[in-house]
Amino acid sequence: MLLRQIEYLQAVIENGNFYLAAEQCNVSQSAISQQIKKLEDELGVKLLERHNRTFSLTPAGEHFYRKSLIISGDLKQLVRETKRIADNDNAVLRIGYYKGYHGNELSEAIALFSEKYPTVEVKIMVGSHEELYHAMENDSVDLAINDQRRAFSDAYNNEVLAESKIYIELSSKNPLSKLPSLETSDLKNTPCILVINQTGQQEEQTYYKNIIGLQGDFLFADTVQEARLKIITGQGYMPVDVIGEQVWFDTSVSRIPLVRNQTPVKKTYCAFWKKDNSGYYNEEFADILKTCF
Repeated sequence: MLLRQIEYLQAVIENGNFYLAAEQCNVSQSAISQQIKKLEDELGVKLLERHNRTFSLTPAGEHFYRKSLIISGDLKQLVRETKRIADNDNAVLRIGYYKGYHGNELSEAIALFSEKYPTVEVKIMVGSHEELYHAMENDSVDLAINDQRRAFSDAYNNEVLAESKIYIELSSKNPLSKLPSLETSDLKNTPCILVINQTGQQEEQTYYKNIIGLQGDFLFADTVQEARLKIITGQGYMPVDVIGEQVWFDTSVSRIPLVRNQTPVKKTYCAFWKKDNSGYYNEEFADILKTCF
């Protein structure tokens, strides 16, 4: 039994047909069909029931497929660990990201990067804008994903990733949730909830008050989940950054665009890393990250 045969079987099942599986595996359709038949002959069981141009899994095939995924996962982990041992565990990429960022782009980029460089250990830090800045200055973070709050520094590589729009999350029972957009002045009598640790609270409050223009009281939460519980119970609203088209399904919390003088309030998200720490992995990860954004 060859691992390649198992990979072919997995590709056929996941793509739903032999043609797409052959394209994915860069082989001919007849070759992939022959290899799966050889696998069935070696096992002495039928894995697929063929119906002209379609197929279905036999009970034995379903069992074999499920178990084969576990084996494939274990094998990938074995290869990764073996390569790291050979590399003396020297390759590490340390990434920091802004605590107010809630998108999926970073996790997608890390997944792609780890698939391409399985021996590189990725370490993650989350913090406020200032905490990330000081972490890079102290060389405890290689690359940071943050919204731009300073003029670009010549000491750093500054890669613009995307422009985000600020939305306001508030209880769907709040009358303000019926509005198509919210002016910053509409929120002056409602507390603003910021997700930030204690050391970054003053910095974040000053930014949202003086730069974004949100007035009134401020409340703080350690996690997004805690903030949303405060929202649902009517304690305030939370500003969130949305990149691209927003997808929102929560019926208890509404998302409304924030505007100032009828103009959407926006942020610019960037990747930053020091020029004197411009290693290959920083550049490569930044390229992958930009495609995900």
